[in-house]
Amino acid sequence: MDEMEKYLRPTPTLDCDNEAIRQKARDLTEGDEKVADKARSLFYFVRDDIKYNMYAPLDSLEFFRAGRTLERGDGNCIQKAVLLVALARAAGIPARLRHADFRNHRLTDEVMQLFGTNLFTYHGYSDLYMEGKWAKATPALDLKTCQENRFIPVEFDGKHDAMFHSHDLDGKPHIQYVRDHGYYDDIPLDEIIAAWSQLYGPKSTEVVSHFIELEKAQ
Repeated sequence: MDEMEKYLRPTPTLDCDNEAIRQKARDLTEGDEKVADKARSLFYFVRDDIKYNMYAPLDSLEFFRAGRTLERGDGNCIQKAVLLVALARAAGIPARLRHADFRNHRLTDEVMQLFGTNLFTYHGYSDLYMEGKWAKATPALDLKTCQENRFIPVEFDGKHDAMFHSHDLDGKPHIQYVRDHGYYDDIPLDEIIAAWSQLYGPKSTEVVSHFIELEKAQ
């Protein structure tokens, strides 16, 4: 199999063969002639139309599937990254998942107390192949969330990396990347769970349970 062909095929969570995913990719890129324009159209849909929800369900691999996130209309960073990758593949753009660790210096007291640290492990984002090179794209935080919290929105031109900013609109420290885990063909769920357990210890079970209860209450 050609290397790029691998990044156009469906996987258990990157269900780019899902008809809803295929149709949404067609609708979003209709009229876009250049690959970069298609990538931008897909990115901004996932960034803003799929609302960021850090409490999105995550206790089953099923909840990470792109088709489920599209249907739900919200997701956490990994779920939104999966959706962008699946849409890109459906539009004929080779794409893959990436993961990184970062420190979030703008956490609320509630979240800080829940996690016990401002370090987040295995943050998910997307990697799209255009014009002979890969470009990183982070569609996690929608524009409304950024505006409400005075974060600087991530903008994507379809050519260059689009990552979280180190400071917010007021010049206060925001995101500090500390480790790049590289790229993956699909979600490395076992890896993520092991990293959560190591970093958060007994709190990892508490965090997942808290997310599940909040989801049920919505």
